[in-house]
Amino acid sequence: MKNNTLALRIPFPTVFPVNLAKNLSLKAFMTLFLLTTFSLLVFWVLQINHYAKETYTVQNYESQLSQINQETESLEISFSKYDSLANIDGYIQGNNFQKTSQTKFIQLLESTVVAK
Repeated sequence: MKNNTLALRIPFPTVFPVNLAKNLSLKAFMTLFLLTTFSLLVFWVLQINHYAKETYTVQNYESQLSQINQETESLEISFSKYDSLANIDGYIQGNNFQKTSQTKFIQLLESTVVAK
């Protein structure tokens, strides 16, 4: 009976290959891990900064909006005060309007004009 066996040769010398390969892969892994962690930390800080700016901007716009709403309400109230029928008498007297006794119509080229 013939015994067929295959012998593999290790390409590295047997003195230090296992320890060196493990140390290199561990150093590469740790370097990659630290770089990734640092990058994510920087990204997180930038995102928090951006979020804080956006929150401040929204709060600022909301306060401006509430001020504008209050101003609009006060303008509507003052407009209704000045535009009421009770103030028309004072406006008429203040601008020297006179009451008419008779109304005469003058006809000019198919249009009617009012005269006192």
